[in-house]
Formats: sequence, C-alpha cells, structure tokens
Amino acid sequence: MTGLPLIVTRPDPGGAATVARAATLGLDAHHMPLFAAHALSWTAPDPADFDAMLLTSAQAVRLAGADLGRLAALPVHAVGAATAQAARGAGLSVAMTGESDAQDLLDAMAAQAIGRILWLCGRDRSAFDARGAWLTCLPCYAVDPVPPPAGWPRLIAAPAVLLAHSTRGAARIADLAGVARKHLKLVAISAKAAAAAGDGWAMIAISDRPDDAAMLAEAHALCHKGGK
Repeated sequence: MTGLPLIVTRPDPGGAATVARAATLGLDAHHMPLFAAHALSWTAPDPADFDAMLLTSAQAVRLAGADLGRLAALPVHAVGAATAQAARGAGLSVAMTGESDAQDLLDAMAAQAIGRILWLCGRDRSAFDARGAWLTCLPCYAVDPVPPPAGWPRLIAAPAVLLAHSTRGAARIADLAGVARKHLKLVAISAKAAAAAGDGWAMIAISDRPDDAAMLAEAHALCHKGGK
C-alpha cells in the first residue's frame, strides 16, 4: 500500500465496512471509531397514521429491532444508497433514494404532496424543514462518543486523510485533532459536515454523494496525491 494513511472514524458496523472497502482500493486504512451506536427502546406507531417513512441512516434499520416489521407497509424514502440497501434487506419497500441530504429528500417528498412522514431516526439529529408536512421524529438508536483508540495520537501526528461521515463526526474529529489539522486532510460527507469541521485543515474535500463509494474516491485521490 502506498500514499497517506486513511483514518476511518465512523462507528461499526459501518466503520469496519469502510475499512474493508478502502483496503480493496489499496489504501492504508485504519479503523479509529470515535462513536458507538446502540439501540433505544421504542414502540412502532400505527402505520395507518403515516404516508411514508424517512430513513437517514442505515443504523436505524440495523438497530430498530422487531418493531420495524410493523412499519413494512410504509414506503421508505432513504438518504443514500447504503440506507436504501439496508431497508430493502429488512424487507421494506424503498420508494425513493436521495442522493444528497435529508433536506433535499424532504423537498422532493413535499413536491409529491406527502403530508405525514415518520422519521425513524437517532436520538441526536439535525433539524430540517418539513415544508409543511407533518414530520414525526421517532428515535430508535443513539450514537455516543467513545474515547479515541490507542493508535489515534500516533496516526494524527503525521500527515493523513480522515473521513467524516456526519456533522457530529466532523465536529468531534476537529476537536480531537486540534492543531494537528494543519497537516491533516479531511473528506466530508456533505457541505454541512465540512462546515462543522471548521478551518485550519491542510485540505477539505466534500463528497459528491453521501455514500462510501464517493467518499473513498475522494480519499483515494488525496491519499495518493499526498503520498507522492
């Protein structure tokens, strides 16, 4: 493997999957999760009260538990291909896959006059404009910070590329990197995540799409550009 090391900070199982994909691209990927996801207790509402279900993370599908099956009649609107794939794997019907962020997907849902939306989400989440729709937020999982793994100080002490898969993740990476930002490059999943990372980085690249493939394409370019 050549080029700069790649630091993957997202929680499992996504983090391990990203490292595996990066390895197939010949990247020197290191799994340094800064968060851990866990299920929350929740009860599925009557699906007849809603027109559609919004999913913004595959974690919601993975951690929802048995009650998710009670919502199988609702058409799913998913942010990103990974979330859509997880929904289909759980037996849900995906009506639309957004290629940007949740706000763009909500805009598209508003254009279709979808009025009652159930958002199966995380405990910590961004705020979005439902464009007049009735948006019910139902947390079924949480993603909490964990101490950086033992190899973190060594990896950020030299030039490297980091992946920020969320706004919260970008902010925490920035906080933990500190002054080391000046020799680190960051690939952000969205413009909002890039903004949350702040200034002072050697470089910030924004993924074309909110998925692993697009982020790793950016990372591959930065790792090999920096490794020459």
